[in-house]
Amino acid sequence: GPGMPLFSVPKEVAVGTAMLGVAFATGMLVVFVTAKTPRSLIGKSSPLWQYLLDHSLREHPVLRKLRLLTADHPYSKMMVSCDQAQLMANLVKLIKAKKVIEIGVFTGYNTLNMALVLPDNGRVIACDINEDYATIGKPLWKEAGVEHKIDLRIKPAIQTLDELLARGEAETFDFAFIDADKESYNEYYEKCLHLIKKGGIIAIDNVLWSGRVLNPRKDDLATQSIHHLNEKLLRDTRVNISMLPMGDGVTLAFKL
Repeated sequence: GPGMPLFSVPKEVAVGTAMLGVAFATGMLVVFVTAKTPRSLIGKSSPLWQYLLDHSLREHPVLRKLRLLTADHPYSKMMVSCDQAQLMANLVKLIKAKKVIEIGVFTGYNTLNMALVLPDNGRVIACDINEDYATIGKPLWKEAGVEHKIDLRIKPAIQTLDELLARGEAETFDFAFIDADKESYNEYYEKCLHLIKKGGIIAIDNVLWSGRVLNPRKDDLATQSIHHLNEKLLRDTRVNISMLPMGDGVTLAFKL
């Protein structure tokens, strides 16, 4: 719950995975198999989790600065986990992406991570409805020298996606990261699928939703939306998928 302790992990790594209204433990690798299975495969109090970070996290100094700033924010648990953001950046670099869509910016940690690996003429179309959060990251985008690669659009993301499609930008983007209001996930996915080129990747965050997807309540629209999209993705012949137990669960959809 919201009062979940940070255990032994220092604040430097104790920043939550991107999530609205759910205080899910930072960066936990989660497996939900049976009622007897521990919720956390590698919890924050585990020396193994610290070992994982110590032996995999390569963080730009400005990224670290932004993560620490975000850790002090009342809604810090909305930020994507640092190890997951690093994976997103590695994927962006792997496919030599130039055009990226991000739906849900918060303070812009993941935005900065991706912008750092884009070529100088690369762009992140960063979509959010709250500019206050993004103002925390903006000065650090500039400090890192990537401000010109980030196109922040403060309006409903559906509107931005529709504008991109109307301008003939279908199948011109390489990568999309979806992490905003869960009720709109299916619509975000469908529009991103039109905007992403073949061979591109759509990353969908919070697909495990603290385990709520195991038994979605009828009155819980967010969980219902995530669960329905998870079921749809399993059978979607337009993509290949991998669902990863990283952070709060992330599905990678590779457009065919």
